[in-house]
Amino acid sequence: MKGVRLHAGAAVLLLAALGACADNNVGPALRSGAQAYALIPAPTGAQTIRDYRIGPLDTLQISVFQEPDISSTGTVVDAAGNISMPLIGRIKATDQTATELADHLAAKLAERFYVDPQVTVTVLSSVAQRVTVQGEVEEPGIYPISGPTTLLDAVALAKGETENAALREAIVIRYVDGERMGAVFDLKAIRRGDAADPAILARDVIILGHSNSKRIWHDVLRAAPLLNVFTQF
Repeated sequence: MKGVRLHAGAAVLLLAALGACADNNVGPALRSGAQAYALIPAPTGAQTIRDYRIGPLDTLQISVFQEPDISSTGTVVDAAGNISMPLIGRIKATDQTATELADHLAAKLAERFYVDPQVTVTVLSSVAQRVTVQGEVEEPGIYPISGPTTLLDAVALAKGETENAALREAIVIRYVDGERMGAVFDLKAIRRGDAADPAILARDVIILGHSNSKRIWHDVLRAAPLLNVFTQF
């Protein structure tokens, strides 16, 4: 009977602790539900590989046809997002595709220096084509991505969630027009097929929340063999 009373008391304490530690790590500024998908939508069936947008510290090759003096094989985008080119000077390169930047440079050269210049831009190495995965994942870190990537893909890059992850609190942080914005998604619903898997872009930050109730439950399960020893006396 003494052992039974100890088990019952432990159960009461456990239920009280779990109730007091309800998972709620989502701030009021984070969008959820339909608003979350309006900010960070799921990929469409017709989506193709997104054109890469040049980012800070990327290395570019800039070729001007038959003009080696103003061509470059190692132009690095500075931290402010600019490059320097002969005759043109400093010009913004970030948030443009290689084709868009080439057209922009050609237009600048055509204004004063050349007739119908042919400019080609190639991204030789990319620093910006990465995502950051933090929180309750097995291996938090910064991971390169290539082509279409979803939230489930990003979590898989970090070797999946830990046992104490709050799956209903998968937060995605994204800069939109220079403004930091965030949304929260339910990984359990996504895996069941009840919710769409949102598309992740380069420089997004994914944070998987921590579940206090799961932690307490796992702590109790690990302590159970020790509790059983005491109940024998």
